[in-house]
Amino acid sequence: MPTSLIATKLYIPPSRTELVLRPRLTEQLDSGRHHKLTLISAPAGFGKTTLVSEWVAGGRRPVAWLSLAEEESDPARFLTYLIAALQTIAGEIGATALPVLQSPQPLPIEAILTSLINDIAAISNDFILVLDDYHLVDDAAVDKALGFLLEHSPPQLHLAITTREDPNLPLTRLRVRDQLTELRAADLRFTAAEAAEFLNQVMGLSLSADEVAALDSRTEGWIAGLQLAALSMKGHRDVTGFIQAFTGDHRYIVDYLVEEVLDNQPEALRHFLLQTSILDRLNGPLCDAVTGQPGSAAQLAALQRGNFFLIPLDDRRHWYRYHHLFADVLRAHLMAEQPDQLPSLHQRASAWFARNGSPPEAIHHALAAQDFEQAATLIERAVPATRRNRQDAMLRSWFRALPEELLRRRPLLNAHYVGILLQSGQPDGVEGRLRDAERWLAENVGVRPDFADEEDFQRLPSLIAMYDAAIALVRGDSAGAMAHARRVIELAPEDDVFVRGAASSLMGLAAWTSGDLATAYRMYGDGMAYLHKAGYISDVIGGFVSLSDIRLAQGRLREAQSNYERGLQLATQPDQPPLRGAADMHVGLSDITLERNDLNSAAQHLLKSVDLGELNGLPKNPYRWCVASARLLAARGDIDGALGLLDEAEPLYESDFSPNVQPIAAMRARLWIADGRLGEALGWALAQGIAAGDDLSYLREYDHITLARLRLAQGRSEGSAGALREASELLDRLRQAAEEGGRLGSVVEILILQALAQQAQGDSAAALSHLERALALAEPEGYARLFLDEGADMSYLIGEAAGQGIRPAYTGHLLAAFAAEHPAPAGEMAQPAPPASSSLIEPLSPRELEILRLFQTNLSGPEIAQELVIALSTVRTHTKSIYSKLNVNSRRAAVGRAVELGLI
Repeated sequence: MPTSLIATKLYIPPSRTELVLRPRLTEQLDSGRHHKLTLISAPAGFGKTTLVSEWVAGGRRPVAWLSLAEEESDPARFLTYLIAALQTIAGEIGATALPVLQSPQPLPIEAILTSLINDIAAISNDFILVLDDYHLVDDAAVDKALGFLLEHSPPQLHLAITTREDPNLPLTRLRVRDQLTELRAADLRFTAAEAAEFLNQVMGLSLSADEVAALDSRTEGWIAGLQLAALSMKGHRDVTGFIQAFTGDHRYIVDYLVEEVLDNQPEALRHFLLQTSILDRLNGPLCDAVTGQPGSAAQLAALQRGNFFLIPLDDRRHWYRYHHLFADVLRAHLMAEQPDQLPSLHQRASAWFARNGSPPEAIHHALAAQDFEQAATLIERAVPATRRNRQDAMLRSWFRALPEELLRRRPLLNAHYVGILLQSGQPDGVEGRLRDAERWLAENVGVRPDFADEEDFQRLPSLIAMYDAAIALVRGDSAGAMAHARRVIELAPEDDVFVRGAASSLMGLAAWTSGDLATAYRMYGDGMAYLHKAGYISDVIGGFVSLSDIRLAQGRLREAQSNYERGLQLATQPDQPPLRGAADMHVGLSDITLERNDLNSAAQHLLKSVDLGELNGLPKNPYRWCVASARLLAARGDIDGALGLLDEAEPLYESDFSPNVQPIAAMRARLWIADGRLGEALGWALAQGIAAGDDLSYLREYDHITLARLRLAQGRSEGSAGALREASELLDRLRQAAEEGGRLGSVVEILILQALAQQAQGDSAAALSHLERALALAEPEGYARLFLDEGADMSYLIGEAAGQGIRPAYTGHLLAAFAAEHPAPAGEMAQPAPPASSSLIEPLSPRELEILRLFQTNLSGPEIAQELVIALSTVRTHTKSIYSKLNVNSRRAAVGRAVELGLI
């Protein structure tokens, strides 16, 4: 268990010997053990916790217990405590998930829960997990997490929840499925017999049957009311009159009875109860510090023996808490009677927790005391550890509680707030905060700023510059990001490897965004080396994705593959669970193997990524997986399936500091072009406002190459010399820019398109010249799909190149791949297809050409679907499109027309 957690939250309250046993309820709980959930929901004071502790004490199943507080509304904190509770059952539960909670990456709640569920499923014994006081948790993400756990919980786990109000969980669905046991206030009320046993045996009174019945009637079997009444009646002369003196609802009963209890106590004890009511948990030394009086440990023990609503939190009777209802009323009396004492009481509590290594509780009490200076100092010191533990929601709540004026006087704290806001995707106002922090660095400021640690304050200039670089990058200001990041390197101490690594990485990202790939790779690689030295292994693994993306843009497939393999090796050490990023490496390797036309290996890598699960993927992996899968489907000819995956990917995109150089919209347009749906692709160009005469930039290079593809397809289908000329001119400009930027991946693609453009314009010599250059660049890296995806016209051109002895091994390899993708009918030799006739209204897509060739066989429609591994409805859709484009109405006529046009 992490040392920062409060162990008493995991303590199972003991079943007290003086308890009124309630077999009718424990039997009901026992009978529901086969259900997923037991819900005990009732207002305060109905004995929910007491009943559950009695139930689990008498059972044979192991029990994990978690007593919740408002602080567990932070999802990271809740999940950390949940894992700690589960580890009391089996220490290996959460071994993989816990490091993820402590990483600086965004929190993948569903992935963490999936890992926990798998860990629980591996346990042989059944057990009970109790979440006590769940009503104190107020966060939709926590509710969603618990709902997911319930939905997918293995049979070993039985969840029990005590709460004052029904939780936001799928209770209706659980009821319908007979997976829910419920106990409510009506079930929990004391019966007359139970009330008599409690009042006379447990509380030591001697009441008549009529007096018990009257008191039970007044309290309606409400256990807390009976306990308060019993405490009030001890030593009371007129018991009958006392019983008749109160009526009404529970709120008035509590007010009346607590007054009776407090008024009948010695003054010293009364002060002790009121003053210690500010504490969520109590022990002797803490209470001594808060009250300023010794002897608190003995006082707590006496209260517990006297049934004073005191609940032990450990076996040694060291830590306690007041019953929540009792504490609420005590605090109300304290506020009414001694409001001026509240700040000093909270300050004493804060100081004690700070001395005893509990920063969150120290900060809580400092904020409650409105001692914002002390709270700010504590928060400033707690920021690094709290951020490492991924308790971002807690940090945000602390910062929001601080006055803005104070933050402006504490520049380091204000800068930390900027980091938290950027991490949370809330960039509004962050630049103003940095300027507020920066003004304290001026020599003539005249006033000393406030900070917790002098050494930390000396790092403020580099911290400000780092966040300025990040803000500039988010805004698309690459030059500004580069300048600020250089400033970080100048300012950061040599031993501050994290800040220096972050700065180098930001410089690399800025260079990448501007298209300077050589600088980007060098600087980003330096940043990853710093982070590796600092121990940020998960960040380094993620960095291999960016390094590989840069190498792919440079046309260096082999080095991209090597980066992914290095990342995979780092993420999957022998005899160790995989680290975050392992799944991403397989997605990257899928892209590499797909480009080399090894479709089976590409699919296997995607399956391995899925097998590793979301827990072992970085935040962008779901997006990248969908895109890679779409590319694989497109290579297999399933354009509709690929488009569906792109639609699925689009909302999954998570913006980060790396440039989005291949946007989904342009990917979708390319598939439309490949499928002959030029009208839809034209709609994309109009929506993007993109034109052939635009100024060129790296960030829009993919878009402009897509536009060139569109103009080329329009020129070929419409016989438009103007469209072909526009495509050629745009491609010339694009190639020059890509060559100057060292983006050889783009250069290869552009040369291929230039070859096709020259072919369409009838200049075979120029077409072969461009193709020869493309082949020379592509062969050493093993490119294949860039050529194969261009279909029949490219197959013809490569056949021509092979006939002239150009790169014979490589062209032979590509021709064999074309033949494998589009096999000739039995008995015929496969021949390169001639260029498609420009007399077609709209060209046939590669999939339509594939179906058209199968029209020459005797295969039926369902058999064609089976042969191509696509749906019959997809075959019918393509058949209708073929008929329309060829202006025919039968398979035989389509084959005849295709032969005339030289398509088959």
